[in-house]
Amino acid sequence: MKKQMIANGIKLAYQEAGSGAPVLLLHGFCGSSAYWEEVIPLLGQHYRVIAPDLRGHGDSDAPDGEFYGMEQFAEDLLALLDQLKLDQVSLFGHSLGGYITLAFAEKYPKRLRAFGLIHSTAYPDDEQGKAGRDKAVQTIEQQGMEPFIDGLIPRLFAPEHVQTMPDAVEQAKQIGFATPAEGAIRTAKGMKHRIDRNHVLRSAHTPVLLLAGEQDQIISRQKSFSVASPHIRQVLLTAVGHMSMYEAPEKLTEELATFLAE
Repeated sequence: MKKQMIANGIKLAYQEAGSGAPVLLLHGFCGSSAYWEEVIPLLGQHYRVIAPDLRGHGDSDAPDGEFYGMEQFAEDLLALLDQLKLDQVSLFGHSLGGYITLAFAEKYPKRLRAFGLIHSTAYPDDEQGKAGRDKAVQTIEQQGMEPFIDGLIPRLFAPEHVQTMPDAVEQAKQIGFATPAEGAIRTAKGMKHRIDRNHVLRSAHTPVLLLAGEQDQIISRQKSFSVASPHIRQVLLTAVGHMSMYEAPEKLTEELATFLAE
């Protein structure tokens, strides 16, 4: 059962489970907190797990605006933490969620005990990536969400898993279909505008996890592992694409728990 609150002037929906030190999980583009539904109960055995629907996604509001900047998402997150009276959390972001995690870590480092990027990168979009955002916006505007999601979701999984995990692929598609078109468009434009935040990784005073999938067709391990440092733990999951929360939820949770315990 999702909970709701007004945070930063909009309705934010979120899931919550477990007790203990708080851990926040942020989903990716055209996803929702449901992306984490296999991870939440596993991690919730030892931690208080909170997974919001980002603005423009899931059951949260999709407010007006030219685009949703990563900094705007970070302000939503700050309002969520303040209302839940959480001074410090461990924050993990998948893909888009990772870009937001970096924006939050840059502005509010003292609110984080640790943070991690899950199949994400500190690099901004290159020219090819920006063209891809424009194409996504054009497809959604002209054809709607279904054709866009049908083209997107299979590329998020390791090629073999598209065949062997049809239920997971279908579930991810259904979540994508339910994403408000305007929310998806404004988010795509926001990702196009994001800045390079490798300096956040280099200067972090908290432990950092960088987790990549060996068969990720969206973000290469080189882009995920952009900074090496004693405070950064790099993890490569084998036989996994961009969606370890579906493709290997037990392994992902094990890596998160190991990192948190250390």
